[in-house]
Amino acid sequence: MSKSSNGSTRLPRKRFYRARAHSNPLSDSHFPIPISPSDVDYSHHFPHFFPSEECDHENGDKQPKKVRFADIGCGFGGLLVSLSPLFPDTLMIGMELRDKVTEYVKERILALRASNPGQYENISVVRTNSMKYIPNYFEKAQLSKMFFLFPDPHFKEKNHRRRVISIQLLDEYAYVMEIGGIIYTITDVEELGEWMRSCLEDHPLFEAVPVEELEADPVVKLLTSATEEGKKVARNEGETFRAVYRRIMLNED
Repeated sequence: MSKSSNGSTRLPRKRFYRARAHSNPLSDSHFPIPISPSDVDYSHHFPHFFPSEECDHENGDKQPKKVRFADIGCGFGGLLVSLSPLFPDTLMIGMELRDKVTEYVKERILALRASNPGQYENISVVRTNSMKYIPNYFEKAQLSKMFFLFPDPHFKEKNHRRRVISIQLLDEYAYVMEIGGIIYTITDVEELGEWMRSCLEDHPLFEAVPVEELEADPVVKLLTSATEEGKKVARNEGETFRAVYRRIMLNED
């Protein structure tokens, strides 16, 4: 984070944080992993929402806020930045595997906070492998929204197990999502779009959100406009394939 000639805080430049477009999510991890959600210290991520111990003592047994939105594979953080002013009191975190990209998002958020006092305090990013460690970060029924925007398609059939949406992984996502929580997915690869929709459709804990509800959801509009990938697809007049599903209770009838 640096200062411009007029004293304002300059946003980091992406060219200094470029990394490979994708990483192998099945490879070994080289970063710290919390043992359980209670071991994650969010005070460093959201200091505005986690006051000092003295303030905590004054507030008695008031429970700290919890992260409610998770952007899986958040890339350069465009969605987080767009969501932040729409839900200023909701904590949301991006989860990104690539170290340089994660560092860029950290610097971007710090610069935005410095340039806009009181804003962007509710977003942060962590470097992790969400395909392996989602339960290490979130408690049961903690999340109300999860985002999977333009994930790696892993075209080769032998690599389909690397896809971030699968029947097996949806079990874990369902665990950390509250009843009524929503998963948002989008891609410009038709085959992957069909795959993600099929996985969600076949899972007993998810059902499609009705079209009329999607049209009234302000978040849906951001799926194609907030991220670097979405903007690129739009510039090229490409087609996108969206699947938005709600977490439901298991029908045991």
